[in-house]
Amino acid sequence: MGRLIKDLIAKGYLRSDIIIEAFSKVHRIEFVPEDLAAQAEADIALPIGYGQTISQPLTVAFMLELLDPKIGQNILDIGSGSGWTTALLSHIVGEKGKVTAMEIVKELCKIGEKNANKFGFTKKGIAEFHHGSAENGFAINAPYDRILVSASVDEIPPALKQQLVLGGKMVIPVRNSIWYVEKRGEDDLYIEKFSGFAFVPFLKKD
Repeated sequence: MGRLIKDLIAKGYLRSDIIIEAFSKVHRIEFVPEDLAAQAEADIALPIGYGQTISQPLTVAFMLELLDPKIGQNILDIGSGSGWTTALLSHIVGEKGKVTAMEIVKELCKIGEKNANKFGFTKKGIAEFHHGSAENGFAINAPYDRILVSASVDEIPPALKQQLVLGGKMVIPVRNSIWYVEKRGEDDLYIEKFSGFAFVPFLKKD
């Protein structure tokens, strides 16, 4: 187990065995540009090109622990970037689950798919990548047990609320806060807000 993971556990950001295992097996170095490989274990966001970043590991750990992904679930991963969160989630859901990744930057979508397949996730049919805006979600594979969003919105897109199953959970940055959203009824969303984070903005056009 690497120093970064041990540090995230010690600070309380990584707690669940299934998420710790994913972090241990799906190494961040496989998802950063080659010239930044030496910084892959640093707890900082790193540029991945096209004005986008791969999130700080602390932030990813915090969001995944809130999301509470399980084996066999159907998950939507919005703003998949270079594919790290998609690969982490794919490791967690396993071969009976599915992760639909959406990325608005076409070149990054291709990079993310290539990176995730270093672990065989697309080849096995666990992960699939789609280029385009996610403001309308991805209805074809809905409904979703979990939805993870890695770009900041001003308000939750209605389609994402609709495509979440009853009892499902969504983690989404709204302005400078991370929101934990639990769908308790068709028009009943339980929300908790955690401030002090920064994300790239949610883009609606490539």
